[in-house]
Amino acid sequence: MPRVTNPWVLGARPRTLPAAVVPVAVGTACAVGAGSAVAGWRAGPALLVSLALQVGTNYANDYSDGVRGTDRARVGPTRLVASGLAEPAAVKRAALAAFGVAGVAGLVLAAVTTWWLVAVGLVCIAAAWGYTGGPRPYGYAGLGELFVFVFFGLVATAGTTFVLIERVTGLSIGAAIPVGLLATALLVVNNLRDIPTDREAGKRTLAVRLGEQRTRVLYVVLLAASFAVASVVSGWSLRPAGALALVAVAAARRPALAVLSGARGPALIPVLGATGKVQLLFGACFTLGLTVSGVL
Repeated sequence: MPRVTNPWVLGARPRTLPAAVVPVAVGTACAVGAGSAVAGWRAGPALLVSLALQVGTNYANDYSDGVRGTDRARVGPTRLVASGLAEPAAVKRAALAAFGVAGVAGLVLAAVTTWWLVAVGLVCIAAAWGYTGGPRPYGYAGLGELFVFVFFGLVATAGTTFVLIERVTGLSIGAAIPVGLLATALLVVNNLRDIPTDREAGKRTLAVRLGEQRTRVLYVVLLAASFAVASVVSGWSLRPAGALALVAVAAARRPALAVLSGARGPALIPVLGATGKVQLLFGACFTLGLTVSGVL
């Protein structure tokens, strides 16, 4: 596969996009067999909302950290503002454009379901911007993981089910938990890599607060818990094929061992990509299993 060199593609941080795709896929699977007619076409706008919010968050993070000077010393993927590849104003416009795309797609869904979705969308955008932006960014206070779990786990998964069948089910809430745990693991390993530079810049992420060793344990616990909860949810919901998600355990072994063995700095960049692959494999298998059980 050719190496990606377009700075705007790099700035969108493609390795984080599984966190946007998986909840929509799993939420769609939860809607199948729920006893209501499934408006399948709505999954398209829902996916667009999720992807646009993820990309917008990444650009907003790039902009806010760049203008604060947090990314001056960095070992992770290239940042547009900090590296000088793009002007801060241009990156800010890209973030707002992505949020605009999410807003338009969200309006389509609100028009065919409930206008309360507009309020949910505004909260999502405000939370995405406030992660590293504004006068008191909560990502700097160690709350980023909570944001990811809530919005890229609970809200995105159960929200997808809602727009498809216009109600939230117990299964969609249960299935959202392992989805959110894996998305959180992605942020945890990202912040583990950045502990030295974040600490120097005064960015008090959860990883900085916990310290390196506890963060490594947290990463592995999140991976293990996601598989355990997926198994419980599959049995409790009488959708046993959902346990097919355990196939992804094999893919999780290598990044988990790398983290536990003490990988640091640039050595954690491949772990970030591997975690995204675990998310995709988990999501594909969990989606397939829940769908099959829902149809049979």
